[in-house]
Amino acid sequence: MFGQSASVAVTDGIKLVLFDMDNVLCDYDRGKRVAWLAELAGTTSEFVHEAIWESGFELLGDSGTLDAADYLRGFGERIRYPLSLDEWVEARRRAMQIDRAMLEIARRLRDTVDIAVLTNNTTLVADHIDTLLPELRPVFGTKIYTSAQFKAAKPDPHCYRLCLSELDAKPETVLFVDDLADNVAGAREAGLFAHHHNSVEAFRRALLEHGLLHHE
Repeated sequence: MFGQSASVAVTDGIKLVLFDMDNVLCDYDRGKRVAWLAELAGTTSEFVHEAIWESGFELLGDSGTLDAADYLRGFGERIRYPLSLDEWVEARRRAMQIDRAMLEIARRLRDTVDIAVLTNNTTLVADHIDTLLPELRPVFGTKIYTSAQFKAAKPDPHCYRLCLSELDAKPETVLFVDDLADNVAGAREAGLFAHHHNSVEAFRRALLEHGLLHHE
């Protein structure tokens, strides 16, 4: 059960839990996305993966270097197929499946602290989150942020600081959770508490240690 802890000083410290999305709140299978894009483009998964991810192009979207329109156009040019917005969204949607246990933890945390999402992605993800992962909106409301809107991507400490400014939160009052060690390190450099996510049970233990969860 979530609520006040005997460790008042710790509990009083954390006011916001900031979640990564992919492989934290949802299982993300890039291979499925790549395979569907390859089928659309009449090419191989290897070609698509190299053109978008190994080339560094995806980072241009994540960091906001390319705006949404230029990102989508460039994506199609790189895979040699005139990819539509609907096709891009569908490819992303097919790769995502909500982690219901993590979502339930977020839902219950909402009773005692603020919650939000910060994901390394183009703004297209936030714009179309109700199609991509409709389960998020009822829990997180409008507090679903992509790195691109801050013109910086995790693990750059600037990304976290800009997100927290948007949320009017101080770094020392925030617990961040991400599946990538580099992103956890970046959050800590920005002054946040951070948890490297590898299982629901380990996350529950981390919440317990921060006074956000009672023993059940």
